Amino acid sequence: MFIQVDLTSSVAIYEQVVQQIKFSIAAGSILANELIPSVRELSKQLALNPNTVARAYRMLQDDGTVYARRGTGLAVAPDSPDRCKIERRNWFESQFRKLVSEALRCQMHSDEIREIILNSGEWRVESGEYSTSNSSLSTTPHSPLPTPH
Repeated sequence: MFIQVDLTSSVAIYEQVVQQIKFSIAAGSILANELIPSVRELSKQLALNPNTVARAYRMLQDDGTVYARRGTGLAVAPDSPDRCKIERRNWFESQFRKLVSEALRCQMHSDEIREIILNSGEWRVESGEYSTSNSSLSTTPHSPLPTPH
């Protein structure tokens, strides 16, 4: 599991850990019923206070993303991959809408926005896949970008 924490972000570190774990589950990097790293392991890996990781893990338990497996640690709940995929999509859609709204407020045309998206990584139109040097995402465009008002 690969997690990145941005210490300069306005988002609390424990919330970043929660989000990154959920996104790892959504991506299939962590499977249902698979154990997540212990608090000690993850805090050492990320050079974070163990209490910060423990707080993130409590949040993941409270929302049902992980469950305690007696004697072994925390495991991903069976329904978490589907829930995390929905949550990840909703988060991305929200962020994307904010960016598009800002671009339209700047009087950018939808063609300019589309060009920026297509040039922001390696887009393979025929397969509907987008990838950057450090990730691989599979997407299918569902609707055209909005036109400016």
